[in-house]
Parts: sequence; structure tokens; C-alpha cells
Amino acid sequence: MLPRNMRTGGYDLPGVESSDVPLIGYRPLPPDSGNTSNQSRKGRGSDELETSQVESSPMKTTWYYPLDLPTVVEEEEDGAIYTVAVKQHHVGPTSPMSTVFRSQCLKAGTEEKLVLHLLHSFSMGDSSFITIFLSTYRSFTSTGRVLDILTDRLENPPGDSERSQTRQSFNKAVCTVFSTWLSEYPEDFKSLGEPRRLLRLAPLLPRDTSSAADLRARLLRIAEELSEKSLLPDAYKDPTAFTSSPPDASKFEATSVLGFVAEIIAEQLTKIETELFVRLVPYHCLGSLWSQRDKKGREGVCWSVRATIRQFNKLANAVLASCLCPTKLRSQQRARLLEKWINVAEECRARKNFSSLYAIVSALQSNPIHRLRRTWQETDREAIRRYEELSEIFSEKDNYSQSRELLKEEGTSKFANFDNKLNNRHHNRSNAQGTVPYLGIFLTDLTMLDTAVKDRLDNGYINFDKRRREFEVLAQIRLLQSSCKNCVFTVDEAFVEWYHSVPTLTEEDSYRLSNEIEAPGEPSPRGITPAVIITQCPDLSKSQTSLAGDSDSLFDFPSPVNNLLSKLTKHMRSPSVSCLDVDTSPPNDSTAATLTPSTPTKSHRRSASCGNNPPKNAQSPGPDMRIIRIRMDLQDGNLYRSILVTSNDKTPTVISSALEKHNQDPKQASRFELIQLLPEGKELVIPATGNVFYAMTSSSVDFLLRRKGGNTPLGLQPISTETSATFPRIKAKGRRLVRTLF
Repeated sequence: MLPRNMRTGGYDLPGVESSDVPLIGYRPLPPDSGNTSNQSRKGRGSDELETSQVESSPMKTTWYYPLDLPTVVEEEEDGAIYTVAVKQHHVGPTSPMSTVFRSQCLKAGTEEKLVLHLLHSFSMGDSSFITIFLSTYRSFTSTGRVLDILTDRLENPPGDSERSQTRQSFNKAVCTVFSTWLSEYPEDFKSLGEPRRLLRLAPLLPRDTSSAADLRARLLRIAEELSEKSLLPDAYKDPTAFTSSPPDASKFEATSVLGFVAEIIAEQLTKIETELFVRLVPYHCLGSLWSQRDKKGREGVCWSVRATIRQFNKLANAVLASCLCPTKLRSQQRARLLEKWINVAEECRARKNFSSLYAIVSALQSNPIHRLRRTWQETDREAIRRYEELSEIFSEKDNYSQSRELLKEEGTSKFANFDNKLNNRHHNRSNAQGTVPYLGIFLTDLTMLDTAVKDRLDNGYINFDKRRREFEVLAQIRLLQSSCKNCVFTVDEAFVEWYHSVPTLTEEDSYRLSNEIEAPGEPSPRGITPAVIITQCPDLSKSQTSLAGDSDSLFDFPSPVNNLLSKLTKHMRSPSVSCLDVDTSPPNDSTAATLTPSTPTKSHRRSASCGNNPPKNAQSPGPDMRIIRIRMDLQDGNLYRSILVTSNDKTPTVISSALEKHNQDPKQASRFELIQLLPEGKELVIPATGNVFYAMTSSSVDFLLRRKGGNTPLGLQPISTETSATFPRIKAKGRRLVRTLF
């Protein structure tokens, strides 16, 4: 390496008086820069002029300092693993002295270490730990357990005396933790059931500040409420209970919706959705909690999400009922109803109410409305064009990329971002508009994240890095909630009365009414394929087909990214995971079978939210079953055999059944791999230990049984690893998937 004086041309660099400062890089400058430098030095004397003439060269080199990049390492202590970042900051350009900054972020640890880190996170540079912990701790522990650990620590505080620096710092951290907890999640303390823990905690809080006294008073008030609740349980009603009375069908007039202005309808729907979204508890969306909602004893969990889903189903039911119940209307009259709901959907879009928008669009795309050929022919062409544009917002392409992009652009903006007369009307208003998202996107992302990332490390430590990733999603929900808190709405009593009078339609009711309007057997004229919600119901006897019922699975729409996670379904805590399927049958098929689940591409049970086919007329294999066709990769490999696949069948089971169908030894299943044959000559390799029912896509029912190590048949192109269901790649890319939610 050249000596320093030779590298700098014998000149002192500006601001680098010390030879101890390393020079690690250079930047070539164009000749013009050198000429400019020479011209600026004219008039300073002959010596300087001669020097500048010597310096002129085609290229010049500028040396610069190395960046003060932090050094990141992992350190393991007793019961915890920390990500340690050490950064050296130079005091000044002329001083060789420097200051070292060190921060320790908890990556994983035991339950006790994670809880106690609340009291030391600020001093260790982990400033976001308290917020993340309080948002996600319910995934790995309980409120009572956290209070017990903190109370034990308060009984043995650090420091020799009350006035020691260590004790004062500790007391300040205690006040910060409990103040944040009580302010953001007071329901945690109110759900304890009995006041014992709070009565033990209150006397141990610090006494030297007014904030500590206020905390103690708040805890004692909650303890008093818990005592009264245990003594007088009837005096405290459950606020999460759904107590609305059933609708009065005798007061329902389907065509009355035409008498309401579309803006008024959208305003009232946005009011309802906004109030529900503001009351939404973000941690209710965590995959570890939401996936267990159907388990016994968990009926009341995630009540805020359930309330949002009930509203989504209720609106979808209102669209279906208003369009189908008046069976005696002419096609032209029914087309006016479709146009009305399209106008309402557009008004919801202008108000950034994506939840109501998707409910209306999904109802119009459902089979009972989609199949009304004569009605769609009478619908205004311009209305249909706008309807198709609105439908594209919720396209599954690239993991709902268009919907995410809109949330990113308009999430905290004052108005929707599109140019037309409709939006100009809203710009003239003074009230800002919040954004109500389609909650299913967040539920899908959090469920995917919960499935893809382990809860614990191999040594048993709780993986808190996973909670940090989950918090990134929850933070987006909280940001959107903040945009809705100052929204002001007026109530239209007439519409509210009509909305609550809409009767509930079951799947069978909606399809029966559709058949009364137009007999089956006629082809569908629409270009948009109906959106079908596929629900895996673990218990048919308990399943609800009512639109207004608590059909929570409506929001479990796995995106195309979730196809990659299908291998991980064995890790799922609940089998109730749904996906948005699209009917791939040709629109010109004149048989009624195109609308029934008996076709190979539609063997799942359809959700009531889309008002699908009657279960009595459809010979479906069941809600958790699907028929696929499998052939072997042999010379006579064109012979397909049909296999019935259930939601419990793993790849080895399906391969064994296929071998037996082809008169082969089923014990040789480990020597074969199962491949789904996709359009355009592509293949999807089903994971060796995956769940076939969830791993396969809806675009094809044809499968290939190939011996492991065999060659790919001519003309077939395997899918790249970006779209194949391989767990290691999903695990490695988990952080990037979560960070690109929008």
C-alpha cells in the first residue's frame, strides 16, 4: 500500500490533520472539476499557479473517511440472547478521541427474561421493546403471569436505598411500563377476573412521584370494579356480546334502496365501518390468537374482529337480498338495483371505505347474482365498466398488490387519490376522511407470519424477533385507526331502519331465488368470473350458512403468497383457513354444472357470504374434500386416476392412494414425489410432508406421480423457487414479506 503522503499527493486533506485517521476510498472526478479548481486559484501568486498547473490531470482522486457503521453481534446471557450494536462516534475532525454507543435489543429469551427486560429496555437502548411487548405478549404468556413476574421483582428492588441512583432509575422504569400498559390496554387488567394480583401490586409501586400515586389509584379503582363484578355478576354485562334483535322481514322492501341517494348509503356504511374499526383491538388480529378462535373455550376471543366480520357479512347479505328477493321484477328493473349498488361501491371507494367496497363487490360477484344473464345485459355499460375497475382493486394478483398500494398511498391522506367528478365533490368538504381497510389482508399476513416463523428457538427460548415482525403489521393497523378517530358523520334514520330490516338469506335461499328469477342452464354473460369464498369448516353440524351469522372464516383469504405456505399447514393451529377461489370453467358452458361444486375446480363448500349454490342440489364431496386426477410418469402415463383428497391428507397418504390406484406397491410412496400440472406447461412440486389439500392451487386438478430423481418431461417447466412451496425459502424471506405488506 502506498504511503499516506504519496496517496494524497503531498498535500494535507481538509479536516484531516491527524495521520491516525484511515483513508479507505476514493472518488474519481471529471477533468472539468480540476479546471474549475485551477481557475479559482488564479490571482493567488505565481507559486500557487505553478502548483495548480502541476495538478492538472485527466482524473483526480478524492479520499474520504470510512463511515461510522455499527458493529452488530449476538451475545447470549443466562436465559436471553441479545442483538448488540456497537457504534463508534468521533468527537471531532481534529480530535482522535471517540465515543462508543452500545445498544442491546432482546432477540429471544425465557418468559421471565422477556418480562424483566421491560424494566431495563430503555437503559439498554431497546426503546421500542415496551410497545412491542405489550402488543404481542398474549401470544406466548398471559396477563396474570406478567403481573406475577413484575410483582416479584418489585418486592426485591435494586439499590441500597430509596434515594440511590439505581433505585430512582428503576422506579422511573416501573412507572413508564405501567403507565403505558394502563393507557393503551386497560382491558388487560379488567379481564383478570379477581382483584388479588392488583391488590398485591398497588402497595409496591414507587411513592416518590405524583405519577406513581396516580397509577396506584387507577389500579385500586380497577380492583374495586373486579370485586363488585365478582359479587354482583348480573350488574355487569359483557360488552362484546352480540345482542341485536333479529330483523323484521315483514318491514323489508327490497326496492326501497332505490329511494336512497348513493352518497347517503355510502356515508352510513362508512360510519358503521369506521366505528367498528376504531374499536378494533389490533392484537386480536395476531395469527396465534385468530387461528384458535374456533377452539372450545375460546368463543369470546377476538371479539372486535368478529364484530367487523359480522358487519361485512351483513352488508353482503343486504346486497343479495335487495337484488334477489323481488323475484317478479323485470330484468330492466333489477338492473337498476345492480347499478345502485355499483354507485354505492364507488362512493365507498371515494370515502376510502375498502371494507364496505369489498363486501358489495364480492356480493355482486357471487353466483346467485353473477348468473343473472338477462339482468346484466340490461345494466348500463358505463356502470359495468366502473364495476370492473372496482373489482380489480381486490385482485389476488401479486398478493393483493393493488389493494396494498392504495392503502400505502391513501392510508393517511385526506382524500382518495383519483381524478373524476366524484372525488372533486369530496374535495369541497372540510372534514377529513379516514381509511377503513379490508381487514382480511392483515389477518392473512399475520396468519402467514405466525405459520412461517417459529415461536421458539431450538433451545426453548421465546423468539421475540417474531413478535417484532408481527408488530410491524399491527403498527400499520394502528396508523390507519388514528386516521379514523376524528371523522364526523350524521345519522340517516330511514336508511338505518331499512338496513336492519333486511332478512338473512342462507346459501340455499339465495340460490333458490336466483333460479326463480332465471332458470338454470343459461350461460353467464359477464366477463368477470364470480368470486367464491372457500371455507374449510371442521364441523359440518355446527357450520353456519347465514350471512348475518358469525362466519369468521370470511376474512381468512390466503393470498397467492399463502400458496407458498401450504407446506406449513401442519403447523397451523386451526384448520379453518380459507382462500378466495376463482371459477375457471368457460363462460359459454351451458350446463348447470358450471355453478355447482361438483365440477373438479369447485369441489369446496362455498361460503354464504357469496350466496352460492344450494347444498341439496349439488353432489359435493364435502367441505374438506376435493377430487383430483393423478397419472404416473410412465410410458402409459396418460391414464389418469381420480383421488379424493381431504384437508387432513398429507403428501405420503395421497401418493400411497395413487400408487394403489395404478396397481403399484403403496409401500414405495417414499420413492415418489407429487407434482401439480399447471397451465402454460408449469409444475408445482407438492412438499414431501405437506398438506396436499392446502398446497395445491385452484388453477388445475391434474397431478403427476414421478419417481424421485427422474427427469422432467419434455415441455414442462418447473416453477421457480419464488413460487414453489419450499419452507426454507419462506423462512428466509419472512422478514422481507412482512416489510412489503403494502
